[in-house]
Amino acid sequence: MSKLSVLNTKGEKVSDITLSKEIWEVQNDAVLYDAITLSRNSLRQGTADTKTRSEVSGGGAKPWRQKGTGRARQGSTRAPHWYHGGVVFGPHPRDYSKKMNRKERRLALKAALSCKAKDKELIVIDKFELESNKTKEVKTLLSNLKAEKNVLIVVDGLSENMILATRNLRNVILLQADEINVLDIISADKMIATEKAIKQIEEVLI
Repeated sequence: MSKLSVLNTKGEKVSDITLSKEIWEVQNDAVLYDAITLSRNSLRQGTADTKTRSEVSGGGAKPWRQKGTGRARQGSTRAPHWYHGGVVFGPHPRDYSKKMNRKERRLALKAALSCKAKDKELIVIDKFELESNKTKEVKTLLSNLKAEKNVLIVVDGLSENMILATRNLRNVILLQADEINVLDIISADKMIATEKAIKQIEEVLI
């Protein structure tokens, strides 16, 4: 079990929180790597396609007779070595998705959360409440918490002000505790989570 300071929106310490060792001190690089690969692969469309010599239009007639011309024999102008010919070993539509069982997914999520805690990139705040829907208010909050690069904000519940105030910030991702995923956690330079969100995560993963 490890303790972490709980801050308010001004960056001041208000209390301490004890993190569960079963979630925040897990290391499994192999499963974490597989989970990241799975997440990134799921973003790929897999629609890249090239035409083989049988799919390229034209080339039906033999360019010249087999013998007597002094040139190399050719059967089609759509062979791969010809200009406008087909492509050899080019990409074709495919499914890049991978599969992971439920236990592996949970383990990968724990490993990702542990990385944030170990690297001191986890910031716990008492609450995330905004008085308005102004983006400036969120920028001020992030500045107070010294988290101005890529930031993942995890909350226990969304409000309209939260959504409107963060949607124009390209470096900020706002998620509920039950929406967190390995790729967003690892991609963020800082993870800001409310105290209630931390408890919700622990209740589900323990």
